[in-house]
Amino acid sequence: MGADAKVASCYEAGRDGFSIHRFLSSAGIENVVIDPASVEVPRRKRRSKTDRLDAAKLLTCLMRHRYLGDRQVWRLARVPGEEEEAQRRVHRERERLVRESTSHRCRIRSLLTLHGACVFDSRLSSLDVSLLRDWAGKALPENVRAELERETARLGMVEEQIAEIERRMRADVKEPRDDGDRKAAKLAQLKAIAETGARTLVREFFGWREFRNRREVGSLAGLTGTPYSSGESQTEQGISKAGNRRVRTLMIELAWLWLRYQPKSALSIWYESRFGGGNKRQRRIGIVALARKLLIALWKYLEYDLLPEGAELKSAGPTAKRG
Repeated sequence: MGADAKVASCYEAGRDGFSIHRFLSSAGIENVVIDPASVEVPRRKRRSKTDRLDAAKLLTCLMRHRYLGDRQVWRLARVPGEEEEAQRRVHRERERLVRESTSHRCRIRSLLTLHGACVFDSRLSSLDVSLLRDWAGKALPENVRAELERETARLGMVEEQIAEIERRMRADVKEPRDDGDRKAAKLAQLKAIAETGARTLVREFFGWREFRNRREVGSLAGLTGTPYSSGESQTEQGISKAGNRRVRTLMIELAWLWLRYQPKSALSIWYESRFGGGNKRQRRIGIVALARKLLIALWKYLEYDLLPEGAELKSAGPTAKRG
């Protein structure tokens, strides 16, 4: 192999992240990061799977992609810049801390229920364990009190960290420093979208991706339908869930908030006319469709300055054309 020979490589996106890609690229190697779920495999129920077979399959796919120009052999992961990737750590840390907070709360309430102690104060982190009494009016056992004190202390620390992160997220939106913050500030002007949600949506989705059309927007969030059509069998399997799960979860929440705070918008009117009179299951199905439409409307609002039809702004902010 000559010194000027080109070298191509690939690896599956996973726990290693994109540092390997950046290292290989800096060394002049043409590397691609692929979505592991997009690599074609046999459809039989049981199949052989070893590291050797996986490496051979990746090599075959790389040759088809690199030398035969087969773009459908797999799906490539979009590699963000280092600063773009670092900006995502803020809301992802908050997400992890919120789950940890819920775990501590559930543990505290489980211990209290186990011993028949009733607590009506929702702020469990400031709970005075020494004042608690069990079902018979007696003080809780010493080991139980000690465990509750440790749990409340951990919960208090987690709540402080969440509050600190949320203050930073709000500050980034109120005092924009780059294009991503300015996009988040623009989203936050819409009723139903808070600063934390706006920043998460931009840093996770809109801030570093380029979309050519609305289909790409819905697909990347995993909110598109998955039909199954074979012969006379016609089945709708629901949404694909193949995209960004954080964006998908956030958009479902924003869709419910949109119905509450933007009832006069065209999207809310469409939802109520189509699913408002249905049962709970139909409304849950409808909210996914609304989330997809809302995500596309927000993309048009950011990229083309088209305000969603009938939507209201919180205050006098950046003017936008009516969609």
